[in-house]
Amino acid sequence: MARNNEALIIVDVQYDFVEGGSLAVEGGTDLAQRLAAFVDAGANGIAHIVTTQDWHIDPGKHFADMPDYVDTWPRHCVADTHGAKIVEPLASSIQAHGRDACIHKGMYEAAYSGFDGVDEATGSSLAETLKKLGVDTVYISGIATDYCVKETAFDAVKNGFKTYLMQDYTVGINHATVEALIDHEFKDAGVQVLR
Repeated sequence: MARNNEALIIVDVQYDFVEGGSLAVEGGTDLAQRLAAFVDAGANGIAHIVTTQDWHIDPGKHFADMPDYVDTWPRHCVADTHGAKIVEPLASSIQAHGRDACIHKGMYEAAYSGFDGVDEATGSSLAETLKKLGVDTVYISGIATDYCVKETAFDAVKNGFKTYLMQDYTVGINHATVEALIDHEFKDAGVQVLR
C-alpha cells in the first residue's frame, strides 16, 4: 500500500558525480543501479519520488580553474549537458514509476541543498512542492553523503519534515566525514539514519 505522506528524495545522481564524471564519487554508478532496482520494486511503498539536480548556468565563484574542493569546484553539471543528466538505469526507472517533481538547483550560485532549488515545471521550492503533495516524511538518498545529501537532510528537518537518511542508498566522498555524520551529526540534527 502506497504511503501518500512520504517522499523519496533522490539527490544529484548525475553523470558528472559518478565514475567518469568531472566530480566523480566512487560507487556512484553502482548506487544508480541499486536505486533503480529499489524504484522498480516499488520503493518500499513510498508514494512520491522527487529528484534534485545541480543545474549550473553561471554559478560564479562555485566554478574555478584551480578549485580548492571546499568552496570552489571544477565545472560540473552544466545545465542541459550530459553531465547534468540523471544516470541510467535510474533515469528510466524514475520515468516509468512517475516522478512527482524535478528540482533544479545552483543555476546562478552554489547550492548544496535540494531546498535551495525550484521545481523545473512549476517554479515552486522543494518545501512548497512536498507540502502540496501532502508529504510530511522524507527519505533522503543520493550523492554525496557529506555534501548535497547532508545539506538536503538538514534542511528537510528545518522545514518540518520527519527525515530519514537511507544510508545504503547514499555514497560519500570523505570516509571519515561520512562516519562522523552517521555516528553523530545526523542524529544531533534530527535526521534518523536507516541502516
